[in-house]
Amino acid sequence: MRVADFFCGGGGFSEGFRQAGFQIVFAVDKWMPAVTTYKGNKPGVNVIQDDVIRISELDDEAFEQLVPDSEVIIGSPPCQAFSQSNKSGNADKTLGIKLIKAYLRIVARKKYKPNSILKYWVLENVPNVKKYIYDDYTAADLGLLGDFTLHPNRGESGIYNAKYFGAPTNRKRYLCGEFPKPQSTHTDDDVVKLRSVLASLGKPLANFNTSITDINYPNLTLTRKEMTDHRYIYELAPFEWKVAKRLKQDKGYMGRMSFPENLDKPARTVLATMSASSREAMIFEYGNKRYRLPTVREAASMMSFPIDYWFYGKTKATKHTLVGNAVPPKMAYAIAKAIALDDNEEIPNQYIPIQHDKAIKFVNLNGMKFSLKTEQPKRTVAKFKYHIPYLILSSYRVELTNYHSDFKNKRFRWDVELHYSQGKDKAAMFTPTITNDLIDNVYRERVNEYLENKIMQAVSYNRFQELFCMTTTQRYDVNQFGPYELLDDIKLFIKQAIPKAAWTDMISTGSSPQCLPQAIIIGYYLLDNIIKEMGGLK
Repeated sequence: MRVADFFCGGGGFSEGFRQAGFQIVFAVDKWMPAVTTYKGNKPGVNVIQDDVIRISELDDEAFEQLVPDSEVIIGSPPCQAFSQSNKSGNADKTLGIKLIKAYLRIVARKKYKPNSILKYWVLENVPNVKKYIYDDYTAADLGLLGDFTLHPNRGESGIYNAKYFGAPTNRKRYLCGEFPKPQSTHTDDDVVKLRSVLASLGKPLANFNTSITDINYPNLTLTRKEMTDHRYIYELAPFEWKVAKRLKQDKGYMGRMSFPENLDKPARTVLATMSASSREAMIFEYGNKRYRLPTVREAASMMSFPIDYWFYGKTKATKHTLVGNAVPPKMAYAIAKAIALDDNEEIPNQYIPIQHDKAIKFVNLNGMKFSLKTEQPKRTVAKFKYHIPYLILSSYRVELTNYHSDFKNKRFRWDVELHYSQGKDKAAMFTPTITNDLIDNVYRERVNEYLENKIMQAVSYNRFQELFCMTTTQRYDVNQFGPYELLDDIKLFIKQAIPKAAWTDMISTGSSPQCLPQAIIIGYYLLDNIIKEMGGLK
């Protein structure tokens, strides 16, 4: 059967259909590196760089001349606008909805034309997209003539997870259209784990030239020399991984994430941006207190691309985008297999190696050197909001923030807030008056000694902002602490001065909130008094 692929990206969706024996007759994407990657791995396919919206609105003659008939249409419109990780799901979805509608318009034009041969069609996107795809689209809804209604969400449409089809990644996606249900190949008891992926590929800088057997395709074997984009290291500077660790394990209002990655589960969702200093950063251990990002090949294998698949980006970042934006080929293969079985088509009994287009120049990351990043100063109006690290007791945390500053006129203000829990129904913020007499007599003297010492080191609000915006080295050179160092030091004092068993002793405050853990009271008392002292300085 023939397949047309819209928003084809680097070819992950089509790759699954290629492996299942389908003939890819047309593919289109707007991004040139994606088109080049598609061409490089699928020579002979008519793949073009074009705008799907423009194609969907062509007149009938031009449309039919450009887009060949096929029994299957597949498509994965760009999903960034619908992703929950983009502004917590609140990104502008106008363009994303237009792209989906353009794809549905193309499907409808092929499905409802005279003598149509279209039998199956599939749209793939993030789960959140379901809320923006209507159950019914009339011809008029799609800007077409005719008397028909397209029903995207019927049949086997639903949320599917790539890990149950053999891909070593926990990647949920919404599939809709007209297609038979793809059959799972794995359960939670036998999903492919990240540890297996890394073991199969070997350490990036291993200097022996062994053979590599693909964890996803056992009859595919290459030598280490033949496998691209793996023999290099992108090590993270301490300031990068420390930020990532803090965001992952001490976000305050979100759950803890593994740092480094948990190798005994499938990989987390592979993102298009391989960031280093974010909560979603994917970080591997690399020696004692050293960490690195995945290689492009490791990310590709997590996504279930075969190890002979090449990514034709000129930079590491472009290659990671090609991988992260793709449909996992294993998931695509499951869909293709279900369609082939439904249509009584034969399926190849083993993996068919890729024949690359040798005329296309390929940049291989093997052997490349990447220097450690140097920490840069922050913008003078950078914002800060963080709590005493790893100190969340009974859902309370003590936060330091400059959010109430006059950023326009650079008049900075620092405040201490007591936050409780998270979510619309539970979250609360307090600015209680915590006095010396609320601190247990056993600890009071040490607490006040520490406070006196810190007050002597206090600087003005504006200077504190300047220190925050400096690099760690710059603060060290002037021997002054910024907000992170202050919070770290308060936490260290609490850890050394108060037995951990006493941290959670509940103390009556006589105000709201009525009771607070001892360590939270001490942390708030210290930070509040230090910051108030700063407020009186010029």
